[in-house]
Amino acid sequence: MSRKAINRIKVVLVEKNLSSKWLAEQLGKNEATISRWCTNDVQPTLPTIVKIAELINVSPRELICE
Repeated sequence: MSRKAINRIKVVLVEKNLSSKWLAEQLGKNEATISRWCTNDVQPTLPTIVKIAELINVSPRELICE
């Protein structure tokens, strides 16, 4: 069974030339947590999506797949 991509965090980080390590430091999270978000193993909460969007200066909608 293939896993469906729900968020675009990894794609947007690459577009903005930012690393998952940088995001982990900014959010005070473990890099493994960010990695799991980027691979869509687990999903961040909606408030976390909003915080990530603020940090990388994009709309929260850009972080979620349609």
